[in-house]
Amino acid sequence: MYGPVQFAEARKAFHDALLRTCLTIDSQGRPSNSDSSNQTSIKLAKGIADLLKAETVGERAAGQTSGNQFEAVCAEYVRLTFLKLGHLRPGKWDVQHVRGHNRLEIARYEQYSHLVALDKAARNDPELAAALGSDYTITPDVVIVRQTEDDAAINATEQLVDDRVATLASLRSRDGGLPLLHASISCKWTIRSDRAQNARSEALNLVRNRKGRLPHVVVVTAEPTPSRLASIALGTGDVDCVYHYALYELQETIEALGMDDAADTLAVMVNGDRLKDISDLPLDLAV
Repeated sequence: MYGPVQFAEARKAFHDALLRTCLTIDSQGRPSNSDSSNQTSIKLAKGIADLLKAETVGERAAGQTSGNQFEAVCAEYVRLTFLKLGHLRPGKWDVQHVRGHNRLEIARYEQYSHLVALDKAARNDPELAAALGSDYTITPDVVIVRQTEDDAAINATEQLVDDRVATLASLRSRDGGLPLLHASISCKWTIRSDRAQNARSEALNLVRNRKGRLPHVVVVTAEPTPSRLASIALGTGDVDCVYHYALYELQETIEALGMDDAADTLAVMVNGDRLKDISDLPLDLAV
């Protein structure tokens, strides 16, 4: 007999953590991830919260506070799930919640380390700074990092490399290379037009400014409204995929409320592999 399904347990723990922190319902029955001026948003968010057994009642926290709490819970979920997949994706991995707003956080990793020199040049040249704008500044919320490997690990089963070959490979630690950015995860508690645009811009900056392999670029959100989810999920070329914090519950709520248009919009995203459940995230990151 098999024991508990670990990813199902992790999904439940993820929701429990949200219910203890940022997912609350105020005295007027409005969940903290709903748009208080939009009745559809409130109904959808409330339906999901009821299915998740939300019992916490409180006034909604400031957007930044909810956002930070959501990032922290997402980081812990990814840490608990992705790190169990070492048999599928071997390596020395680290999952980090990026706190603060260091605009050159991304330069700590191999593919983007050249941005330090670019930033230094821009600081000394106003014309260059004006031309570049902020296109090279990227501040992810959660990152997955792979550490480099020494030659003993690479040659563990047979002699694969020495001082004559593969001397520029990023994975080798012999030359003091920086860690490799495997995934950049943008966490959006809700989606308004500005937040959707910010996520897209950040994703495009990751694409344009890299040297080497592009990391996974994904968005995790608790936005309840399909039309707003579509503003970031539809289309290709920037974000790999959008992951919803409770997709199954959103689908069940939309069906229960008889929202045919919302169901159609959601189906387009799901069937087109543009929107998935949070439980899909760790396995997709192992690709």
